[in-house]
Amino acid sequence: MEMLRRWWVAAGQSAAVFAKDVGHGLLEVCHNTLALIGLLLVAAVVFALGKPELRHAAEERMFGWLQARQEARADPAELLAAQLSEPSAVARATAADPRELTRQQALVANWISRRYRVAPEPISRLVKEAWHVGERAGIDPTLILAVMAIESSFNPFAQSPVGAQGLMQVMTKVHDDKYSAFGGTHAAFDPVTNLRVGVQVLKECIQRAGGLEAGLRWYVGAANLEDDGGYAGKVLAEQNHLKLVAGGRSVPVNAAIVVVAAPAAASAPAMTPVADQPAAAPESDKARTERVALLR
Repeated sequence: MEMLRRWWVAAGQSAAVFAKDVGHGLLEVCHNTLALIGLLLVAAVVFALGKPELRHAAEERMFGWLQARQEARADPAELLAAQLSEPSAVARATAADPRELTRQQALVANWISRRYRVAPEPISRLVKEAWHVGERAGIDPTLILAVMAIESSFNPFAQSPVGAQGLMQVMTKVHDDKYSAFGGTHAAFDPVTNLRVGVQVLKECIQRAGGLEAGLRWYVGAANLEDDGGYAGKVLAEQNHLKLVAGGRSVPVNAAIVVVAAPAAASAPAMTPVADQPAAAPESDKARTERVALLR
């Protein structure tokens, strides 16, 4: 019995020594393995840092993983808003604070906004620009605004059947050279650019015709036609409304456009009376359209 007990104790001690040795061995192996892995990781990082393309790829993968986790936790509405957000978009907006305008400009902008049912901020920007450009071009700003009103009702994306485009309905293909200073013909749909190019065309037409009403006929492409469809009279009537508004007068926003005649230009050259001019041959609709396209 005593022998059996001693044998059992000895076997237990041997097993304990064996387990202890195995444990130490495993610990040593794990320690060495972890050290080796650490060295490999350090070597990989050092190698990646020396290779910009690998570093960039790793950063993209990490960013993609983080973004995927963020999207998985985000609310769908918040996620869509984040995907569509563009903080710099305000720089593209054609708008101005109406409070920044002069009293005259503010009166005109408010009246146009109500008459044509357009927002006051973009109209304020256009009114401010009309005053700025008109002063430099020597053209009354109310005339510029009146042309826009009759041509497009302040729709910057308007287009006529013959290709006149934008606020002032400039023939983009005819005046493409004027748009080169603004980056190309697509600028025709930028309201401020269209205004500036339109004023250049309008000034050229007035100078060429020698007077305001005749210049408006040139502008609309009716210089060589018997009738401009009342265009010049409508522009002048709307300008008259705007002048009254700018002067502080009360003009109903639904005031009718009563055709008025343009004042005679002091420096206008003598024009041949219509009665003394040879009668024009009848013109087809197609020929008229082509003539209008070439003149505008």
